[in-house]
Amino acid sequence: MKNKNIKTLGRKSAGLIARLYELGKVVFTIKDVVEITGLNYFSAGRFISELKQRKIISTLKKGKHIIIPQELGSIDSFIGNWYVVAREITNSPYYYVAFYSAMKYWGMTTYPIVKMFIATPKRQFPPKTLDDKVIFIYINKKNIWGVKNEWVTRTERVNISDIDKTIIDALAHPKYCGGITEIAKGIWLAKNKIDFDRLLKYIQKYDKHVVAKRLGYILEILDIGGTRIAKELRKYIKNRYDLFDPTVEEKVVDKNSWRLVDNIGKEQIQKIVST
Repeated sequence: MKNKNIKTLGRKSAGLIARLYELGKVVFTIKDVVEITGLNYFSAGRFISELKQRKIISTLKKGKHIIIPQELGSIDSFIGNWYVVAREITNSPYYYVAFYSAMKYWGMTTYPIVKMFIATPKRQFPPKTLDDKVIFIYINKKNIWGVKNEWVTRTERVNISDIDKTIIDALAHPKYCGGITEIAKGIWLAKNKIDFDRLLKYIQKYDKHVVAKRLGYILEILDIGGTRIAKELRKYIKNRYDLFDPTVEEKVVDKNSWRLVDNIGKEQIQKIVST
C-alpha cells in the first residue's frame, strides 16, 4: 500500500506528466517544468525533488530527468530507453551509438543490452549514476560517418552507426563488441541486410589494412559476400601479419592467405554461426 501511495499522482504532477508526454518529452529539464507549470525556477526545483522522492521521475544527469512509467511500480532507478539516454547524456552533437550497442539495434546479437557504447569526438565521462551502464569511446571526428538518425521510439530519434559502419568499427575495435567470434556471428545474422558495395566503400574510406583483412577472412569462412568483394579486400594484404582477434590469447591456431595470425580457428566461428 505504501508504494501505491508513493506513486499516486496529484493534479499538479499529473498535469505536468501529461503535458510532457504530449510534447514527446520523456526526458525533460527544469526549464520545461517552469514553462508548463508556471512555477518560478526555485519552486520548480523543489517540485522536481518531490517527484524524485515519490519515484515519479528519475535523474539521468544533472539538469536532465526522465519520467518513470507508472506501470513499472516503485523502483530506485530507471533510465528508460537506452538509446534516448545515450543521446541525452552526450555533450556533443557529433555522437553516435556504436559497437555492441549498434550491433544490438541492427539485430546482430541476441544478447540484451547491459552497457551502452557511445562514440564521440569529445572526451567525457558518464554521470555517476550511469558509470556502470555507459561507456564513451573517443573517436576522431574524421571517422564519424556512416551514421543514421534512427527512430528508437515513436517520438525519439538517435544517431546510430549504420550496419556497414558498425561492422567497420567492430573489426577495428573488437574489444568493444565481444571479440571476433561475436562479430562474425553478428555479420552472419545480418548478412541479408548488409550492403556489400557500401561496405567495400567504407573499407576504402577507413583505409586500415587489418580491418579489410579481418573482414575478408570472416566473409571467406562464412562463404558470403562473393568473389568480387573478396578480390577487392585482398588488395589490402601486405607482407605484415596481423592478429585476427586481439581480445584473446595470442596463440597460433593457423596462419592463412589473408596474412592473419588466426588465434581462434575457423572451425570455432563456423560452429558458433551454425548454432
